[in-house]
Amino acid sequence: MPFTPEIGLTLGTLAACVLALMFTAAAPDAVLCGGLTLLVACNVVPLADALEGLGNPGLAAVGVLFAVAEGLRQTGAVEYAGRQLLGRPAGVASAVLRVTTPAAIVSAFLNNTPVVAAALPVVSDWSRRHGISPSKVLMPLSFAAVLGGMCTLIGTSTLLVLNGELVKLKEPDGSKHPGLELFDITWVGLPCAILGVAYLAIASKWLLPDRTPAGVNLRDTREYAVEMTLQPGSPMVGETVEGAGLRHLPGAYLLEIVRDAPVEPRAGQTDDDSPPGAAAGPPPKVEHVEQVLAAVGPNERLRAGDRLVFVGAVDSVKDLRRLPGLTPAADQTFKLDSNVRSQGARQLVEAVVSDGYPFLNRTVRESRFRSHYNAAIIAVARGGERVVGKIGDIRLRPGDTLLLEAPPGFVKLRRFGKHFFLVSGVEDSVPPRFHKAWIARVILAAMVAAMFFDVAPALAAAIACGAMIVSRCLLVSEARRAVDWSVLITMAAGLGLGAALDSSGTDDYLAHHLTTLAGKNAYGQMAVVFALTAVLANLITAKAAGVLMFGIAVAVAQGLNLEPLPFVIAVMAAASGVFASPVGFQTNLMVYGPGGYRTSDYLRLGLPLTGLVFAVTMLVIPWVWPFAAVEPAEEPPAPPAAVAAKLVP
Repeated sequence: MPFTPEIGLTLGTLAACVLALMFTAAAPDAVLCGGLTLLVACNVVPLADALEGLGNPGLAAVGVLFAVAEGLRQTGAVEYAGRQLLGRPAGVASAVLRVTTPAAIVSAFLNNTPVVAAALPVVSDWSRRHGISPSKVLMPLSFAAVLGGMCTLIGTSTLLVLNGELVKLKEPDGSKHPGLELFDITWVGLPCAILGVAYLAIASKWLLPDRTPAGVNLRDTREYAVEMTLQPGSPMVGETVEGAGLRHLPGAYLLEIVRDAPVEPRAGQTDDDSPPGAAAGPPPKVEHVEQVLAAVGPNERLRAGDRLVFVGAVDSVKDLRRLPGLTPAADQTFKLDSNVRSQGARQLVEAVVSDGYPFLNRTVRESRFRSHYNAAIIAVARGGERVVGKIGDIRLRPGDTLLLEAPPGFVKLRRFGKHFFLVSGVEDSVPPRFHKAWIARVILAAMVAAMFFDVAPALAAAIACGAMIVSRCLLVSEARRAVDWSVLITMAAGLGLGAALDSSGTDDYLAHHLTTLAGKNAYGQMAVVFALTAVLANLITAKAAGVLMFGIAVAVAQGLNLEPLPFVIAVMAAASGVFASPVGFQTNLMVYGPGGYRTSDYLRLGLPLTGLVFAVTMLVIPWVWPFAAVEPAEEPPAPPAAVAAKLVP
């Protein structure tokens, strides 16, 4: 096939995009959109073809799945269960196995990017509580989510998008390709996940060094003492302090437990203090006194109504509010209107008392703080040190830092007032809607069941998202914020570049040279397609590499006169299993900073894992999807000569 200027411009643009993503900090969506714009401006690809990726049904499914995952997070449907599921590890291998197994299972049925986003803080805190460096478990968490995403069609956005391209292919009879069903890819993904999780559990201890996450030494000097009440319906009631996960909290510790203890009256004492021997009166009242349990042991069992006093930074307070059944103590809370409470819109706010505060040197109770500001003081810090004691008895001074629980409009209303300095909301501090968690779980199960019965992923996800919003598990504003538009734009731009490969003839040109490289051997051609996809996926992004190599894989199959499905499956496996680079896959980049990793860490642990996926893929594909020759469309049989003679006028 001749080399044309269009092919040269396309290859040059792709090379420039690869180099920009490798050696600059430019965002992938900006780089790929820039390359696509250049090719459109030079008439290499028509504008309509470049924008066709926006209509890909897999792209729509990915965007809606972000919102579904946000509904699970906002209701706490998986967070506390995740903490309890992880349990107590016996060592690094045990910790990795406890993290990777549930991550792989959940990622098989939910997009792995939001799964890692929800699990990241939980796993980080859990590992630190048990004396294990987060760097030992966060990269395995990402890799396990990637492996789990390979097990079903909805596990990763890459598979959804490539399946959307697959259904556009024409069969020999002219009909559209049926595409893959939910569990078709499981033949490859499941053995990769099982062997990959076992590999991670064994190799992480030796191949991953202890790393210090960025910013770990930049600790907040403000410590708050916060009193939380354990509600009767909490799953922590009856658990030990250690069993409830309150023993080694990151950045916080349990200072004491305040518990109401009954005091029986003295023998012979009656309620009316009548002298002994007098007529029996009403039964004596049982009084209660506060019992303070200091230096709480790990085996102390929690009771409903216990008031737990924690000491820690503001991030720790935020995490405490995400535990089901823990609420600020009764004398520190206030009643919001039913609309605000139903939306779960209470948030934490930090504010510094100014010298213009009108109630200086008066107790919080005397100033009626709640009535004046429609906010409750959760804790007070003074000079960087915590102020311990009943909130109502504290006398506020200029410079005191208040941790408040307030409705949404508090920050905007008080930011420029004279009573407080530096009023700022604490990000992501709205407590989960725990009473809606069971609804979110039912919706998720129904969505997976619908996909199992051949409902289109985009439709099933859209219905699930609508059910989340109608049931108030998710607000419309939260659904909008949950969608990662940069991921969707990257995918759409990658599809546009794939269209440029097709319209310029670059895919046929590369396929011709690949065929020359590996000869006419179908097995060798598939290995080359897998290897090239894996290299590109680690250098640029998985989604971009997948859509770029899709057309090349189809062209290779056509050059060999074979069905394209085995080669497409190889592209799917290679583009979904990105382990050797932090920039190739979104989840790898998400754990890069919190784990304190370097690029060499990904190469050290991920390259053997890529080889494992390659070996499994090469063994499974020819067995499940054998190489089949494309049969040409049958010509209608010619009529017999006698009949033909009669037809001749």
